[in-house]
Amino acid sequence: MLSLIRAAMVVAAVLGMAAGAAAQSYPSRTVTVIVPFPAGGPTDTLARIFAEYAKGPLGQTVIVENVAGAGASIGIGRAVTSAPDGYTLSLGNWTSHVGAGAIYPVNWHILSDLAPVAKFPVSTLMIVGKNDLPANNIKELIAWMKANPGKASIANVGNGSGAHVCSVYFNEKVGVSGTFVPYKGGAPVMQDLVGNQIDLFCAEASQTLPHVRAGKMKAFVTLSEKRWTPLPDVPTMAETVSADIVLPFWHGLWAPKNTPKDVVQKINAAVKAVFSDPAVQKRIADLGMIIPSEAESTPEALAAYHKAEVEKWWPVIKAAVKQN
Repeated sequence: MLSLIRAAMVVAAVLGMAAGAAAQSYPSRTVTVIVPFPAGGPTDTLARIFAEYAKGPLGQTVIVENVAGAGASIGIGRAVTSAPDGYTLSLGNWTSHVGAGAIYPVNWHILSDLAPVAKFPVSTLMIVGKNDLPANNIKELIAWMKANPGKASIANVGNGSGAHVCSVYFNEKVGVSGTFVPYKGGAPVMQDLVGNQIDLFCAEASQTLPHVRAGKMKAFVTLSEKRWTPLPDVPTMAETVSADIVLPFWHGLWAPKNTPKDVVQKINAAVKAVFSDPAVQKRIADLGMIIPSEAESTPEALAAYHKAEVEKWWPVIKAAVKQN
């Protein structure tokens, strides 16, 4: 028995030394960041900015891999089952790391099977509409929807998505209704809004900005706590309808569960270095996003924030899916 215990201690010591050596040498090759959405969206844009600038602090190339499908659960599943060595990370948002987990049946858990690394920039959701709508502001929109129950066509890019939950939440709080129309992503919704083919969409705001500024669609209201800097004339829900209707569209970076803490800390340090770069700060500001503070960007802070968001929104999402 004593010899077995000694052998086990030797094995544990060797494994510990190997893990320590791996952490010290990390990274020694290319790092992949999985984005569980198609290319071209706001989360993909963030990932590519990070990949471009993280090469400096990490000393290795960072590439982005888009793995879309099933409400982002395919991409997250790929990340969950990857080796816990820091070479495969996942960059997601509220939809992929809160909404999808309440809807799609998977054999892993969004909270317990990932290692939080850092919170990424926060955007806002904004309700936009086609130019042909008779309403020109949020009060007129609510009045029109109440006078025409069920008439408004509302784009839905997936049950449990930020767009879906935003629209359901708005309808319930305000007492209006509409008809949800399924889409495979935000890009085709933008095309149909510009072409006056769909009435409304609760979109991640940065993807609407060029169209709103060009007068190709109407912006009614944001779901942020404060007015969105790029479009300061657009009011918030909190100041026009209800203080309860706030839904920050946040992003985060995760590694697979059991990734060594030293590796997680190295990636976290790289994230902080990237978002401390003035050139990156300008690009993020141009997207209308807010970079979290250092205190908000620790792995522990992301873990706590993520858990709170899941506990807050899963009951709302599950109830919304049953009704729609």
